[in-house]
Amino acid sequence: MKVAIIGLGFGAEFIPIYQAHPRAEMYAICQRNEDKLNATGDQFGIAKRYTSFEDVLADPEVDAVHINTPIPDHGPQSIKALEAGKHVACTVPMATTVEDCKRIVELTKETGLIYMMMETVVYSREYLFVKEMYDKGELGRIQFLQASHQQDMAGWPGYWDGLPPMHYATHCVGPVLGLQRKLAESVSCVGSGKIDDAQANVYGSPFAIESCHIQMKDSDVAARIYRSLFETARQYRESFDVYGSKKSYEWPLIEGEDPVLHTLGKPEPEIPERVKVPDYAHLLPNEIQHFTGRGVYDADEHQHLSFTQGAGHGGSHPHLVDNFIGAVLDKSNPYPNAVESANISCVGILAHESAMKGGELMRMPDFTLSLD
Repeated sequence: MKVAIIGLGFGAEFIPIYQAHPRAEMYAICQRNEDKLNATGDQFGIAKRYTSFEDVLADPEVDAVHINTPIPDHGPQSIKALEAGKHVACTVPMATTVEDCKRIVELTKETGLIYMMMETVVYSREYLFVKEMYDKGELGRIQFLQASHQQDMAGWPGYWDGLPPMHYATHCVGPVLGLQRKLAESVSCVGSGKIDDAQANVYGSPFAIESCHIQMKDSDVAARIYRSLFETARQYRESFDVYGSKKSYEWPLIEGEDPVLHTLGKPEPEIPERVKVPDYAHLLPNEIQHFTGRGVYDADEHQHLSFTQGAGHGGSHPHLVDNFIGAVLDKSNPYPNAVESANISCVGILAHESAMKGGELMRMPDFTLSLD
């Protein structure tokens, strides 16, 4: 499987993983800035280099593209790639409009091509730890889920300025839906606080924090997610809490601390304990297992800010790559697939719309509600 990586900021983090994977060839890279393109190509020894996305799509040797460009480009570029007959992996979110999400889903059904949104949290070691407990029945019946993503985007590229918090909500939507592999059916969201007018006027989004409740399809379980991007004092945090009838898992409040596992005692009260989350490299081919460790990609000065600020994304990158490659070559169903990716992304789009309407209940689009 010959892969082309599009965008070499965050995208460069994946180059050595594809190079080491036994079932892939890191075939080409694409970057508009030719100097950066050549620097990255020289650093990793990649001969095939493009400054034009359209030229990548015209190359018959390219089987799949892994898109890591700015958020506004995700939808249009994924659509073009699928139309060109390429499998697509794309960093989050899937798109910024419901219409683009729908078109991507339609194209995968028309062509049989694989689309996978590369959501890091649902392949992090913390998530895999909770998922393993759930699959073994150790958590019991799931009663409630919540997740957060709080981050200060000051100093990031200009397209982030004033972004509605829920438009980049996949890191907290993904885990609450993914644990039981459910789809969101409806959302209601409220905004809180206010950012300065210069930021608010960019997208017309005034809120410092947006908090959303999700009702899942074919389930009695609801979830709460909340997001902040500007003018909210909080250490970077992507959290995921699960409340079960037998055990509950709570994310630590401070980076570097261990999470808490609560076990229901009978007749004793619940017993809390700090737990060490193991690594899940054993799920991967031997050649890429070492990539679950932090700081293994390159010297610190070359790592993307999101990787260092996000504590290495929980070792998720090689899991993402391996699952995408397996989905393409084995014709298997990745998580999240196109419909699930659209459902996750549209939660954020409609949640912001709900917040702007004072918390109005919004039903998810029909195309995101069926995996058939």
